[in-house]
Amino acid sequence: MKKIYCFLIIIVLLISNVFQLHAQTAEGRDFWITFGQNGFLPPLPSWINLQIRIISGNAATTGTIHFTHLGTGADVPFSLGAHEAYSYSLDASQIESVYNMNTGITSYSMRIQSVEPIAVYTQNFMTVGFGDITNILPATRLGGDYYQISYDDPSGASHQSYAIVATQNNTDLFHDGHWEATLHEGQVYYKNNVFMTGTHITANRPVAFFSFNQTTTIPIGTYIAGTLQQQLATVNNWGTNFLVPSSPNTRDIARIVISQNNTNITNIAGGTIRTDDPGAQTNLSGLQSGQFVDLEVSNNGCHIEANKPIEVCSFLTTLVSANCAPSQCWIPALEQTVSSAIIAPFIPNGQTQLTGHSAIVVTPTLTRGNTKVSIGGGTATALSGGGWIENAEAGISFYTMPLTHSTASYNFTNPAGLIILCYGSGISASYYYSAGFAMRNLSAAFTANNIPYTELHSHPFCEHDITFVANIEGIHPNAGSLNWYINGVHQTALTDLHTWNQNFATGNYVIKMSVLFEDNSTEIFQDTLKIITCETAFYANNVHYEYLKDTIFCDKIVNFNAEIEGEWNNIKWVINNVEETAAANQLSWSKEFTPGEHLDIPVKMEVLFANNETVTIESTLNVRVFWAKIKNVRY
Repeated sequence: MKKIYCFLIIIVLLISNVFQLHAQTAEGRDFWITFGQNGFLPPLPSWINLQIRIISGNAATTGTIHFTHLGTGADVPFSLGAHEAYSYSLDASQIESVYNMNTGITSYSMRIQSVEPIAVYTQNFMTVGFGDITNILPATRLGGDYYQISYDDPSGASHQSYAIVATQNNTDLFHDGHWEATLHEGQVYYKNNVFMTGTHITANRPVAFFSFNQTTTIPIGTYIAGTLQQQLATVNNWGTNFLVPSSPNTRDIARIVISQNNTNITNIAGGTIRTDDPGAQTNLSGLQSGQFVDLEVSNNGCHIEANKPIEVCSFLTTLVSANCAPSQCWIPALEQTVSSAIIAPFIPNGQTQLTGHSAIVVTPTLTRGNTKVSIGGGTATALSGGGWIENAEAGISFYTMPLTHSTASYNFTNPAGLIILCYGSGISASYYYSAGFAMRNLSAAFTANNIPYTELHSHPFCEHDITFVANIEGIHPNAGSLNWYINGVHQTALTDLHTWNQNFATGNYVIKMSVLFEDNSTEIFQDTLKIITCETAFYANNVHYEYLKDTIFCDKIVNFNAEIEGEWNNIKWVINNVEETAAANQLSWSKEFTPGEHLDIPVKMEVLFANNETVTIESTLNVRVFWAKIKNVRY
């Protein structure tokens, strides 16, 4: 399988500490799902509309939708080509097998499995308007450490709820440290009708955690209510740097939940502290675990920074002029961007009150002009139908683009990284969800000579002296909590060292970092370090020539660089059997490719040394302009 590279222009390197393009996406092969109560009505098929959206990645795939309560005989198979979307509406019996209303343990879950990576979304709507959409996280990104975040009117009855799906047998659940239930694989624990924002939910095994509100008004005292639905991420996927964009039609509210004591929110550029919820904190320093802060988001968005990881959700709110209902969206940190994403409007089938669908594109201001969109597979062009809004303090801009083609795909690209959020609005109806982002563990990682550990296997090093740096949130204070391994051998001399270096001989080395966290959980982070001989070699977009055949570039500009040891007289570059005369004798040069696919193109560098010896290095180049393999797929 070829690897896709979309590279930054030099100016973006100035903010590369914010936008990481080497992140895991939120695609996967295994997903667990359940649903919470929508409004006050029973789950009558004529009112409740539950739908699944499945999107394939670069490869065609097959899979199954399994309803735990109904057994394997009721499985629904599916088959998709590459980059296809599949929508499935649940029938009456399937709705009853996944729809929770009462506190307790049930088997009301569904499991989606596929051969190749897919992205999954769910909707929970009623024909009268209430509803919301959420992205679904793969099983590999689940954990056992969550904080509830929802929104409720504290002056009346609470309708917040959460649902937990167990992925393994003998899973013990704890609610603020108190044992709540023991579940087996596929079982669901549903808890409703309590004020729970900031509640700490933990489990001894990975679980899927869903936040719901069967009906609420946002802000407090408005007259149009709506249903909230959002799958939340584990604490180790939280970040410290966020840009919360504003939607054009509502006065958005950002809610921040704290996981670690003595957290300081150091910046809220574009945000105003709200005081209407008596449970919310009005100060930004010395915040304790489980506390939360509400911010009203300005038209220029809100840049939020904290000294410790925080969870952020944005809520569409009710305005009389807009007549739209509230909805909830988990906001990815700015470390969780992707270079491209395919989306499409997720419009509920059947009757709907929704009248508009939009995508919000978040990207660095310096390179926002490089953002392109291809609609329905057409030529990529600049964004249209809206305008860029800049949050100057963050150096981030966002663009709200109407999705006017109800069935066409929208392929958004920017090599500097972007995040896509999608929302829809109408009379007493709305939805809001994260559509294009990467889900990676932000609690711990390490780099080798500034290369993220997840990219070591595809980034061979010519240098032999390698410096490793660990960045870890919430490591256990006891000695021996950080351990390093090389090819399976424990490096005892490196125990608890966050920075170390070593000189490696040519070859491959499995580097593993083991971290014990404050909650006594242990995680492993590893990849293969490759040290190669680079006496004479060339690179294309920083990829060694030996690895070009397994790489596809999605940027039309490819930069070539030669490394030559010894005195030379002449360099000749040949692409697709045609000599690049303008690049003669150039150690560094660039070539621009036209739109389309340029696959398996022969590329050759010939070097004539001073001793009249000629060395020829050959490889194969792959460039796909506007038709790149998608690093993250979202609809």
